[in-house]
Amino acid sequence: MRKVVLVTGANSGIGLALCERLLAHDGQIQLCLACRNMQRAEAARLALLASHPESQVALLQLDVGSVRSVFQAAKEVKLRYNRLDYIYLNAGIMPNPQLDIKAFFKGLFSSNVINMFATAEGILTQKDNINSDGMQEVFATNLFGHYLLVRELEPLLCQPDSISQVIWTSSSNARRSAFSLEDIQHQQGTEPYSSSKYASDLVSVALNRRHNHQGLYSSVICPGLVMTNMTYGILPSFFWSLIMPIMWLIRIFTNTFTLTPYNGAEALFWLSLQKPESLDPLAKYHSLTSGLGKNYTQPHKVSEETQYLISSSLTQPQHILLPEMAAVRQWGVVCTPQTI
Repeated sequence: MRKVVLVTGANSGIGLALCERLLAHDGQIQLCLACRNMQRAEAARLALLASHPESQVALLQLDVGSVRSVFQAAKEVKLRYNRLDYIYLNAGIMPNPQLDIKAFFKGLFSSNVINMFATAEGILTQKDNINSDGMQEVFATNLFGHYLLVRELEPLLCQPDSISQVIWTSSSNARRSAFSLEDIQHQQGTEPYSSSKYASDLVSVALNRRHNHQGLYSSVICPGLVMTNMTYGILPSFFWSLIMPIMWLIRIFTNTFTLTPYNGAEALFWLSLQKPESLDPLAKYHSLTSGLGKNYTQPHKVSEETQYLISSSLTQPQHILLPEMAAVRQWGVVCTPQTI
C-alpha cells in the first residue's frame, strides 16, 4: 500500500528539498504538496516530476495562516485520501525581520559568533501583524493553523492498527525566554518567530500525550542554520555576499551550519525511516552537517525548564490553545475542551 505524505510549505526551501529526498528514497509514495501559492506549487510539482516521472505528486491549496483555508484544505484531504502516514508541518513565516546591525557585527568577531548565528539571540526581532482572523500572523501561521490542521485530520491520522507521524519544523531560535503562557500569541513581545517555534515544541509533546495510544506520534526537528528565502530576507543581499565566506569557514568548526535546504531536511527525512514508537518525545531532532559535508541526525533533550512546562497540565493542547480554538466558532465549528 502506498504511503500518503502531506508536506506544508513544500514549494521551496527545506520543504521542497524534503520532497525530493522522500521521492528519491521511495517513488511509490503519494505525495501532497500543501502550499499557499499555487503557481509556485505547480512549478515545484513539475520539478519533482521531472526527476521522478513515475511518482504521484498532488497539490493542495493551503494557507495555514487562515482558519477558513485550513478547514477547506482538511475537508479536501479527507475527500481524497482514506489515511495519512506522514504530515510534515513545515510552512512558516518571519515577517518584517529587524536586525541590530551593531550587535551583529560585534558578535561576528566574538567567541559567541556560532551561537549568534544559530539562535539569533540578541540581534533579531520581528514586527508582527494581525491577520484576517484577528490573530497574530506569526502565531497563526507557524503554530495555530498547523495544530488546527492536525485536529481536523485526526480521522485519517488516528486509525485502528496503523501508525502515523506528525513532524514539526522548529528552529534553534525557539527559546524559552521568548515564550509566555500568558501571552501565547506573543502580542506583547518582539520575537514572535521564536515564541511560535518554542510553542510548537510544547504542543508536539502534548500531542504525544493525547494520541500515542491511538497510533499517532509527534516529533520536532531543528534544521540548523539554512540559507532559504526566509534567511536571505533578514539582510540585504550584499551583506550575505560579504559574510558567506565567513559562514562557510565557520562550518568547519561547527555541525549546526547545515546551510543548504538539502542538508537542513536531514532530520525530517531521517524521521521517516524510524519506528515512531522508538523515538524520544522529549527530544528535538537536529539536522547536522560535519565539516567534511556528512549529514546526520542527533537528538537533543529539551531543557529542564521546558520539561517542567511539559509536566504541567497547562501544556495539554486544549489548555494552551483553548481561547484561540473558541474563536473559530465564527466558522460554524463549536470547540469545547472535549472536542479540541
